Amino acid sequence: MNAQPATESAATQPPLAAPPPHLRRLVLTGFMGAGKTTVGRLLAQRIAWDFLDLDALIESRTGLTVPSIFATHGEARFRQLESSALASALGRGNIVLALGGGAPETLTNRLLLEQTPATATVFLDAPFPVLFDRCMLQDQARPVLADPVAAEARFLARQPIYRRLARLTVDTSALSTEETVAALLSGLDQAPARRR
Repeated sequence: MNAQPATESAATQPPLAAPPPHLRRLVLTGFMGAGKTTVGRLLAQRIAWDFLDLDALIESRTGLTVPSIFATHGEARFRQLESSALASALGRGNIVLALGGGAPETLTNRLLLEQTPATATVFLDAPFPVLFDRCMLQDQARPVLADPVAAEARFLARQPIYRRLARLTVDTSALSTEETVAALLSGLDQAPARRR
């Protein structure tokens, strides 16, 4: 086994790629299984930015898991916590942020995303059967998928919201994580900046 040379941390290492210079935040949205967290981590590493998963931020702030917040306090309370965490996250710069699948359904969250300067939202898209299969292959408990018909109805209801909010849509159905990151960076370079 060969010894690997020491590498610099992501903060001091020059980025391998760069988003358009007018951006300070990249927000990934899409249904569960779209790859928001996996793609987000690799993207942040490639551009030498920080990565933050919004659900993980909520859990660290409350000391509770997302499922236990839902079970104990209900969805309405979770959505309040989510909006507060999103506002906090959007106060940071040079960040890749992965949203929970339902975050864009809340008007407050959409307004935060649309009105925060230097922020681009990217929709990671794939057909429901692809996303469902990906989720089934993961070791995470996803109670929402216990009823596939209801889950698909939720998926279809969210699609137009994801599309309207997105500056860029990347179809991830046939792409690896690396290919998705490359397509995302290329697409951002070509997408016009939104006027605020």
